[in-house]
Amino acid sequence: MLYNNRLKYLREEKELNQYYFSDLLKLNREVYGQYEREYAIMPLKHLITICNFYNVSLDYLFEFTNVKQYRKVNKNIDFKFAGNRLKEWRKENKITQVEIAQLLKTDKSVICKYEKGRTLIATLFLYKICVEYGVSADYLLGRIDAPKYLK
Repeated sequence: MLYNNRLKYLREEKELNQYYFSDLLKLNREVYGQYEREYAIMPLKHLITICNFYNVSLDYLFEFTNVKQYRKVNKNIDFKFAGNRLKEWRKENKITQVEIAQLLKTDKSVICKYEKGRTLIATLFLYKICVEYGVSADYLLGRIDAPKYLK
């Protein structure tokens, strides 16, 4: 489970319904329901919107930590900055693009696109990298500078 436990918990804690978030994200309510139940994986741009709404970290939503929010958070995601952060982190840890691609069962060119900031990393890919290496999703996206590692 990526995020559905906390996503539903946060929504119910505020006594909000799925229609509220489907309106906020400009989605059909059924689509939002599929995201919340993880029948489909929610794109990061929507998860970040929800994190900002609840004032929680992506690490909290992913259940990597019980800390709801970090002190200094960049609420906007810059694709180029996030890509560069991913690249710097990968090189610092002596991990090749091929190794990341193999972990994610994708092509090296996809990793290259992420690192060049051409596109934002897919939710599931980010999650898998964080789980495998114990690195913060918020850190990799450039939302925070610390903590870098969660384990």
